Amino acid sequence: MSTETRVMAPKPKIGMRPPTSSLPPQPEPEPEKPAGKGKRLPSLIIGLLIVVGAAAAYWFLAGPGAASDADAAEAAVEHVELGDVQILEPISLNLSGGHYLRIGLGLQLPADAHGEVDTAKALDAAISLFSGHSQTDLADAAVREELKTELAHTLEELYEGEVVGVYYTDFVTQ
Repeated sequence: MSTETRVMAPKPKIGMRPPTSSLPPQPEPEPEKPAGKGKRLPSLIIGLLIVVGAAAAYWFLAGPGAASDADAAEAAVEHVELGDVQILEPISLNLSGGHYLRIGLGLQLPADAHGEVDTAKALDAAISLFSGHSQTDLADAAVREELKTELAHTLEELYEGEVVGVYYTDFVTQ
């Protein structure tokens, strides 16, 4: 009797590498890239940054973001030689909610002013502007400054340049 010898390969175990074959390994194909996309993106970003920078420079230096007419008017007022300040007697105004405002004003006159100005126009403008506001509104410093600026512009127009500024000499709410 003849006995055949069989050679069996060991059973693959978990985690065991498959046996290497005698064939050379095949290189994996690289994914195809669209032609020129990788080089175009940085150029596009740089171009976009240049356009945005140019637009910002225009906006702040020559466009709407540049110094406004109000800034130019303030610069013109600064060049006016200032004279005396005419003090007005404080007056009491009715505010909303049954509250009161006691306000005193100082009118800045230019150096070439012809004496004192009639204060009736300034008092009338102050009464028109401040009456009806609430005590809470006037407690806010930003609101007070805004109202003072508005009053100064009104007085400059009413007095035709004989008053160039206004100051609070008394400002008490109750």
